[in-house]
Parts: sequence; structure tokens; C-alpha cells
Amino acid sequence: MEFWDIVDKDGNPTGKKIKRGKITLRRGEYHPVVHIWIFYNNKFLIQKRSSDKQPMAGEWAATSGAVISGESSKDAAKRELKEELSVNADSDELSFVARMPRKNSVLDIYSLHKNVDIDDLTLQSDEVECVKWVSVEQLKSMIKNGDFHNYGFEYFNHIFPLIK
Repeated sequence: MEFWDIVDKDGNPTGKKIKRGKITLRRGEYHPVVHIWIFYNNKFLIQKRSSDKQPMAGEWAATSGAVISGESSKDAAKRELKEELSVNADSDELSFVARMPRKNSVLDIYSLHKNVDIDDLTLQSDEVECVKWVSVEQLKSMIKNGDFHNYGFEYFNHIFPLIK
């Protein structure tokens, strides 16, 4: 049974917890979530979500997940990378990019500059169908065509500058 801490819009703990799957948050209550963007050689590693994984089933998206109660967002990012993609990341390899309040979550975005051979990955099949490397131009095209989840203009203003 997994529990999530409830935080305010700035990510500060409220002292409350919620059981996963029972998302009945009141106004001003959020649960922490992380997104991790792996990039290397002017490309991003993106993943296609499993066709059974809600929300966003079958969509291309960022590596992401909920922060478990008592866990830091950076530790959640490391755990999600390991669980979903079998990618090991040390704390000093992960860079904090931004914090964004969303509809019912506070999203911490991290980046990881790492050369990952996709043929060596073990994907968590109930979460991830496949992965691929894409350029900024390819990612922008996928967003425009609806092939990649559109997290919004403000969100991508934090992501695209990761590649210089």
C-alpha cells in the first residue's frame, strides 16, 4: 500500500497523507510528483507509456512518477529512473530544473546528462512500452502533432534550454 504526502502549492508538507488511488484532494492540497529528462549529445531520451498505464496510456512522455510519503523528490527521481528504465543515477548527477504547481500536484523537474544505451535498458513493462532518443526539433514536432504529451508552454520553456 503506497501513501503520498500532501503538500501546499509551494511543496511544503501539510502533515497529511493520502493513499494512492484515493485522490480526493481539497482546494490548496497537492501531492508531489517528479519528471526526469535524460539528455545527451543534443538529444532527449523519451518513453512511450504502456497502453494499460493511466493516465496518458500509450502516450510519449517524460519519465515520471509520484513521490512516496517520506521520500525526497530527488530520491523519487532516482527511484523512478531505476524502476522504469533501469538507469542508475547518483544524487549529484541529477540537476533540479524547476518546480511547478499543477492541477492536483506539485511537479519537480530534474535533468540527467548521461549517455544511455537504450539496448541495455530493462523497461518496466507495466509502465513503459519503449524508449527512443529525439532531437529538440523532433520533440517539438511530436508535441505539435500530438504524438508527445503536451505539458504546456511554461513547462517546455524549462526543458528545451537543457540542450544548448
